Amino acid sequence: METRILVLGGTAQARRLAEQLTELGVPVVSSLAGRVRDPKRPAGEVRVGGFGGAQGLGEYLCSEGITAVVDATHPFATGISANAVVAARERGVELLVLRRAPWSPGPEDDWRSVRSLAEAAETVRRLGSRVLLTTGRQGLHHFAGIDHVWFLVRTVDAPEPPLPPRTTTLSARGPFDADAERELLRNNDIDLLVSKNSGGTMTEGKLVAARELGVPVVMVEQPPPPRAPVVSEVEEALEWLRKRTGPFTRDNAGE
Repeated sequence: METRILVLGGTAQARRLAEQLTELGVPVVSSLAGRVRDPKRPAGEVRVGGFGGAQGLGEYLCSEGITAVVDATHPFATGISANAVVAARERGVELLVLRRAPWSPGPEDDWRSVRSLAEAAETVRRLGSRVLLTTGRQGLHHFAGIDHVWFLVRTVDAPEPPLPPRTTTLSARGPFDADAERELLRNNDIDLLVSKNSGGTMTEGKLVAARELGVPVVMVEQPPPPRAPVVSEVEEALEWLRKRTGPFTRDNAGE
């Protein structure tokens, strides 16, 4: 059977995996959610938009001859991850989760770990006066009722209401290095940083800057991974795929 891989997600790891599979001659389809207006497009075939739940994803796996799925979505994209587990199980397709290892606080970090954006908002009410909010566009409504705090909201695309009444928005795409993040915190007198624990190096600079400047961090911890094999590195994903689909050669790659 011809090897054909579906990679879910537009993360940096997802793009690297698609690039390496393409270089090996393995047919790969990358599925992007379509929430970012101008996403970085991976190598190989790309589709944009949802599948219509687990049933729609399962039908896609069959119609497109998908032999393995790699869920390389953002760690907080729980909906598509849950659908992938159901669809892969029902259609008998191999599923792997490629998820960056979460960040861990060091001895000089001042983290307040929370389990949700709602809990993060309650923590901000108690601690913040000038807050850098870097949790993305989804879920900003949790902070909309906080009127005594000034927020600098950084997102890739401009956020939509509802927003906190005292908000300045900043549209920017990572990676962000520690020097630039340190300048951003200083220039805006930031006294609290709010982040999701997405792991990786692209946005880790804000944590380095916060540590150096003594700025507390409200960290929304990752939800548990789906019930599927999990790896944290692209090389591990490639090795897993080789074992499940056979060696990547021109013959089994369909070329």
